[in-house]
Amino acid sequence: MSALPIHAVLPDLLAALRTGSNAVLVAPPGAGKTTAVAPALLDEPWCSGQVLLLSPRRLAARAAAERIAEMLGEQPGGTVGYATRMDSKMSARTRLLVLTEGIFVRRIQDDPELTGVSAVLFDEVHERSLDSDFGLALALDAQEALRPDLRIVPMSATLDGARFAALLGDAPVIESEGRIQPLELRHIGRHAERRIEDEMAAAIRRAISEEAEGDLLAFLPGVREIERTAERIDGGPYDVHLLHGSLDPAAQRAAIRPSRAGAWKGILATSIAAVSYTHLDVYKRQLLHGSLDPAAQRAAIRPSRSGAWKVILATSIAETSLTIDGVRIVVDSGLARRPRYDRAAGVTRLVTERASQASATQRAGRAARQRPGVAYRLWEAAASAGMPPFDPPEILESDLSSLLLDCALWGVSDPGTLRWLDPPPAAAVAEARTRLTALEALDGDGRITPHGKALAKLPLSPRIAHMLVRAAEMGLAQTAADIAVLLGERGIGGQDTDLTLRLQRWRREGGKRADAGRALAKRWAGLVATPNRLAPLPLARGVGGGSVPANLATRPPLTPPASGRGTVSATEATGLCLALAFPDRVSKRRSADGADWASVGGRGFRLDPLSPLAREEWLAVGEVQGSAAGARILSAAPIGEADVLALFPDRIITSRTVRFRPANGGIEALRERRLGAVRLSSGSDDRPDPAAVAAALLDGVRQGGLDLLPWSEAAQSLRMRADFAGVEALSDAALIASLDEWLPPLLAGKRRLSDIDRSHLSGVLDGLIGWDGKQQVDRLAPPDFRSPAGSTHAIDYMADGGPRVELRVQALYGLAEHPTVGSARIPLVLSLTSPAGRPIQTTRDLPGFWAGNWRDVAKEMRGRYPRHPWPDDPTAAPPTLRTKRADARTRT
Repeated sequence: MSALPIHAVLPDLLAALRTGSNAVLVAPPGAGKTTAVAPALLDEPWCSGQVLLLSPRRLAARAAAERIAEMLGEQPGGTVGYATRMDSKMSARTRLLVLTEGIFVRRIQDDPELTGVSAVLFDEVHERSLDSDFGLALALDAQEALRPDLRIVPMSATLDGARFAALLGDAPVIESEGRIQPLELRHIGRHAERRIEDEMAAAIRRAISEEAEGDLLAFLPGVREIERTAERIDGGPYDVHLLHGSLDPAAQRAAIRPSRAGAWKGILATSIAAVSYTHLDVYKRQLLHGSLDPAAQRAAIRPSRSGAWKVILATSIAETSLTIDGVRIVVDSGLARRPRYDRAAGVTRLVTERASQASATQRAGRAARQRPGVAYRLWEAAASAGMPPFDPPEILESDLSSLLLDCALWGVSDPGTLRWLDPPPAAAVAEARTRLTALEALDGDGRITPHGKALAKLPLSPRIAHMLVRAAEMGLAQTAADIAVLLGERGIGGQDTDLTLRLQRWRREGGKRADAGRALAKRWAGLVATPNRLAPLPLARGVGGGSVPANLATRPPLTPPASGRGTVSATEATGLCLALAFPDRVSKRRSADGADWASVGGRGFRLDPLSPLAREEWLAVGEVQGSAAGARILSAAPIGEADVLALFPDRIITSRTVRFRPANGGIEALRERRLGAVRLSSGSDDRPDPAAVAAALLDGVRQGGLDLLPWSEAAQSLRMRADFAGVEALSDAALIASLDEWLPPLLAGKRRLSDIDRSHLSGVLDGLIGWDGKQQVDRLAPPDFRSPAGSTHAIDYMADGGPRVELRVQALYGLAEHPTVGSARIPLVLSLTSPAGRPIQTTRDLPGFWAGNWRDVAKEMRGRYPRHPWPDDPTAAPPTLRTKRADARTRT
């Protein structure tokens, strides 16, 4: 075997691991860290057990194990094995096991001491997947408490070595220079208005015409784009291989298998290929993405035979940890599709977005792993600076339900106590805790329940595990397990929204991937099919171990169906199981065409009105995608209302609500039954709770203001006078503040505010202001003005311009000073009228009026009202409300 760049630093790494337990390895792409480091540890004196090499993806795990086994002259399953969810090869002789990060988390949970394991190597930790971060945190915790001899080595090409070294207790950082091959970057741009598939097909044809040799690897964001690009370059003198995560292992292997003589081979990839593997006249096309079976994925990354080139269309499965032999041309769309958790919507959505600078660098590096290469980029060079520098750590933007449950199983209620490079956000942890409590996995104190332990032991997310356990109690374990596979494996059974149809189609499907899925579902169903007996929990054909606790539930077993029928149809079973997994997504139709749905969790969903499901009244919804306001239903099944009610009897709330109606000052009493945000039934409540009625009226006054109450004129006057006098006891603020004290007694037996006795309201005011307060108000803001003529006139304290009195001008004869009120002696506004009550003058300065305008006014008034006195000097005349003749009779 030729020397790899990593061999230059292997002695330093081995020396560091002989004297310490941890080390950090930084090695650029192509250095050989994935295939060279782990085998080098097997002969170390401290390494008497297995070496676990963690890989971020199933394809990368299989490919690494096959390459290492080939280097040792063996087949996988001997000294070197691998373990993934749907494909594994290992034996009792296996000392180097390549496994996915999720499998490792299950293994260490079942065996915290990692019995028989000498070292754990975390490959491509720069990807910062949730399982990788969590697996590292658990390994460090186990090392500190149980296994100080356990060796832990994070490895990556773009690793932040200093941060990881600090996390590992100032571990030494070993850096490899790598093998640097010339790489030419060609930024060819793209037309934004054209579909990416058309632009990629054109770029691939251009690269084929411009380059004389080398295999071609094309990066696209997803499976749909890969397949459409493959259609557009079909018909040329080449075949195309797909490589993505949905392929079964056989198809993935086919994508890396040597091309036929005389054929060029192209690989269209999603970002699955930016991982550690490594010729165009005639191409053989290969697709590379996560939906392919393992054989097709292997074919995409296997070297071409002499004289043959290939084209691989791949997702990001090809970015890191995977070297595809022969590739020296890369065509990069500059796009990536990544899961993003929408906390407002409560779902994880696949979002197509610009790739990061780090990702683009990884992709371009695929072309120069073994010899000089060229990378075609579908964006302008200046646009690179606007791309995000790195992909964000998954822990910062993921649903943390599984993480929190696994932490609770580990004995840690607060994930923040573990050692993280980036601790989980507090808001995400709180949300996950709420969800797990609703699934009965955690108790009120955040401790794991027996049911939660059963969920954590299953290699599934908490929602899906909860479905499997509860469905087993109903005799639907196999259906639930089948649904779990369909929800986790894209493409199996087709793409129908109706999950029942997908399930039926999958059961008739042939092929290795379909068979592997059925075998996986059978294993999962076997874990819970006999809840009264401990069932073994194999992980990828025996990895890990452990068992499901006998007590799978914390409540009585569920018994289907709700209506008492003897059997459950396939459609009914699918709906029941989906409802168990996603109780908050159970939805009721709210539009006649079936396009709009209201979910128990409060979110609105959208469905294609042409879908047969649009005719149903209720749906158990599985997968959704889109914004919180109207996510699109991707998978669902019908469910009857009776079954919904039987599944969630403890969540159905019968409520009697009383609401205030400002329009009439009364109340509206309703009685309704709800399942979460879905209203099951409603109607008028003829006998509302008196306390609720009083509370609604009280709240109506609090929200609408005191003017809603039927104040008498005297009560309103008292409040106005108190306000003028500065007595706060009757102010709006004071009355609202003490509303709960004085208003409820007046509301007893009342259904409208207008029913309150006005005299009782006046009595309340008198009581609140007290005798002293009343005296102060009367003194500073008297209710009336008594004129020199002895007449009494109400003072309007709310009038514009200040307190106002209206009276006949003759009543003020003999008054030389202007009347005032209040401690500040505020002049009253005098509205002076004629004997007939018609206004003749308004003044705040009575002496000035007498000395000024009075002469003209008196002259006019003598002509109109000659029977009344109009003296030249009113200050010297006696006040009177009578005529001159009446005054004369009185004097005689």
